[in-house]
Amino acid sequence: MKIFASVFASALLCCVVAPAIAQEVDSSPLPLKATDAFPKLRIERPIVVTHAGDGSNRLFVASQLGKVHVFPNRGDVDSTTVFLDIESQVVYKDKENEEGFLGLAFHPKYAENGYFYVYYTTTDAPHTSVVSRFRRSADDPNRADPASELELMRIDQPFWNHNGGTIAFGPDGYLYIALGDGGKAGDPFGNGQNLSTWLGSVLRIDVDRQAGGKNYAIPDDNPFVDRDGAKPEIYAYGFRNIWRLSFDRQTGRCWAGDVGQDLWEEIDIVVKGGNYGWNLREGRHPYGPKGVGPQPNLIEPIWEYHHNEGKSITGGRVYRGEKLPQLRGYYLYADYVAGWIRALKYDFEKQQVLENRLIPSAKLPIITFGEDEQGEVYCTTQLGGGIIYRFESTRE
Repeated sequence: MKIFASVFASALLCCVVAPAIAQEVDSSPLPLKATDAFPKLRIERPIVVTHAGDGSNRLFVASQLGKVHVFPNRGDVDSTTVFLDIESQVVYKDKENEEGFLGLAFHPKYAENGYFYVYYTTTDAPHTSVVSRFRRSADDPNRADPASELELMRIDQPFWNHNGGTIAFGPDGYLYIALGDGGKAGDPFGNGQNLSTWLGSVLRIDVDRQAGGKNYAIPDDNPFVDRDGAKPEIYAYGFRNIWRLSFDRQTGRCWAGDVGQDLWEEIDIVVKGGNYGWNLREGRHPYGPKGVGPQPNLIEPIWEYHHNEGKSITGGRVYRGEKLPQLRGYYLYADYVAGWIRALKYDFEKQQVLENRLIPSAKLPIITFGEDEQGEVYCTTQLGGGIIYRFESTRE
């Protein structure tokens, strides 16, 4: 499977170097709405919604403050069990709200080994991100063992913002880690184009092996393993602040929403070795005094939108559920500031966006998207004490 994923990524790179945005895009609203999935539940700052892939049909929701909740995936559920509580280890401040507990991913063989992985801002040191492995309790499947932590990576962040924080297993079984450029504004240290730092990159590591004195190994086919001075963990680079990354469960493609700086938000298909342009490019445009036009070595986003429409993209997921067949294959995403939710349809053969359609809703500052074992998609907001939404048809 790892060989297949490598070949797939290389082939995909050839077809996304210079995608064309369709001249005519269907922007008509979809007959859908976002509705409170669990009216009796509220979870403060619900930053991750996911499942364990173990056949239990449970949902796991992580709070940015440092707790992971687990509960049965039923609309009438009225309470959760705290699966993991590391609030005492996590830094979160409302005025520095890009830190905190930001990522949660279950090992593809979680049912067998009980391993899951987290990304959080640690209290151990200022502006420092940690990627760690935990293990479920031997006695209770709804509890983790907080003493089982094994730290894999420690990442120094120069500022409190642009931490990225999504972690996700790809179809190749490797763990992908999305990191922002380190923060402030305009990427003052040029991290996005610097292969000697992890910042501004998507990393890819093998958590099933240990090598080189680390609690993980470098996949042999990572694109920069043989480049002098480059961090071998880097899979792709040139990102400002990916705010959420996900894999399409059907095709294996990696989608990301990269938050813009001055004028443009963007959606990217992340491929091995790709350079996505920041801070030379913002969306499909030159950025700053060193900005450049389109370059053959820089991958353009498949979609962008101007700050007249929204100012902070929340990347989402490709819908592959069964309840809404009319939505299958659409990429659901949102804008945190403008408060809208949209569904984007992209034709990979034509390299064109065909549809970018509104899902009518109240103005919702969406924090994240997630999915359950069946592929049904959820999104969350801090409004109302922390609400988890699902999607449903408005047709009779």
